[in-house]
Amino acid sequence: MKSLLLPLASIALLAVAIPHATAEEEARDGVFIHITHGTDDPHRLLMALSMAAMMAEDHDVLVYFDIKAVNAVLKDAPEVSFSHFASSKAQIKTLLEKRVILMACPGCLKAAGKTKADLADGIQIADKKAFFSFTKGRILTLDY
Repeated sequence: MKSLLLPLASIALLAVAIPHATAEEEARDGVFIHITHGTDDPHRLLMALSMAAMMAEDHDVLVYFDIKAVNAVLKDAPEVSFSHFASSKAQIKTLLEKRVILMACPGCLKAAGKTKADLADGIQIADKKAFFSFTKGRILTLDY
């Protein structure tokens, strides 16, 4: 009996001493940012991009551009500036460097007379599976 106690006590001690990741530590929350405006409302566009960059510091982020916002992520998109915010192109570059997922609505592109080929480098066509799989945690949505 005593010969079994020492190995069992050792196993119990190891189980307590080895750090275990909790479900919360493994599941990083994500932020889904929905942008519907572009040059028609620079404040909304630039604020949304700014929030995406801020959230990307410690959360998974996916930015979805639809309606008029698809025009902001085209190769020939104008540089949008407003107030104290960094320009649209500067912020998009920063987001891509932070590995933020940037997606454009295919239906909205079509409505604008554009195709995937018209998108700026790094901008993807929206994929509904990505909306649910870009993060393992909860998803917070911000609409602009």
